[in-house]
Amino acid sequence: MTDPVLTYYDISPQVVAFSTTRRGGCSVGNYGEFNVNYYCGDKPSHIAANRLALCRLLQISDDRLVYPHQVHGTEVRRIGKDFLRLGDEEKAQLLEGVDAVMTDVRQLCIGVSTADCIPILLYDEDHQAVCAIHAGWRGTVARIAMKAIETMSRAYGTDAAHLKAMIGPGISLDSFEVGDEVYEQFAAAGFTMEKIARRYPALAANHQPAALNSGHAAQKWHIDLWACNRLQLEEAGISSENIQVVGICTYQHSDEFFSARRLGIDSGRILTAILLR
Repeated sequence: MTDPVLTYYDISPQVVAFSTTRRGGCSVGNYGEFNVNYYCGDKPSHIAANRLALCRLLQISDDRLVYPHQVHGTEVRRIGKDFLRLGDEEKAQLLEGVDAVMTDVRQLCIGVSTADCIPILLYDEDHQAVCAIHAGWRGTVARIAMKAIETMSRAYGTDAAHLKAMIGPGISLDSFEVGDEVYEQFAAAGFTMEKIARRYPALAANHQPAALNSGHAAQKWHIDLWACNRLQLEEAGISSENIQVVGICTYQHSDEFFSARRLGIDSGRILTAILLR
């Protein structure tokens, strides 16, 4: 087993921000090689070994690597120093049903798991606080990014105008084909659809456009989750210059990053995380 291979993000010298790749761990098959998610079917022994390898690389103890059990909701959990004194069962209860975590505790690494959904990291330099957000399409429709910023404002006094944000690897507009019912949920939620949606030829099972007998390809809606979340961050008050969009499509790069649409739900997950130095 080799060290996990991470994709690092240049947010600030004061933080370590990264996404894990599929390289460097001991998991196998669709979980290979590096997975630390407890809820996707991987072997607990592999998850434990991968966690320890990541903690060694980050130079933190295992109890300082924290990520929730996500449910595509909008619950935001603050992780304070008191959290570290809790037992494992109490910690698990606090992290159950949570889709964003935030902290102002140094040397505490918080993150979210994704495999096509959109991870977002926030950094408040003024108050030395960070947040990790899981924004699947349901969370995006429910504007979890905006809720997380509001929660940081109440907890730490965060001013969105001074936040730095990073939108990590996730499924791209070209690859995120959706049904009309999903399109309608975005429209009903007030999104400007001409900014976030396009109609493309439908994808077949082999991920290529499917042609009809008439010779014309069926048209399906595609949603740009990167743009949806970037627009939310800007609406919340973050300047466009302070928002990074990594632009890595997990669906198109499933050899390096986990993609549930490519590999199935019984596969590993990317961890996108941030740590205050």
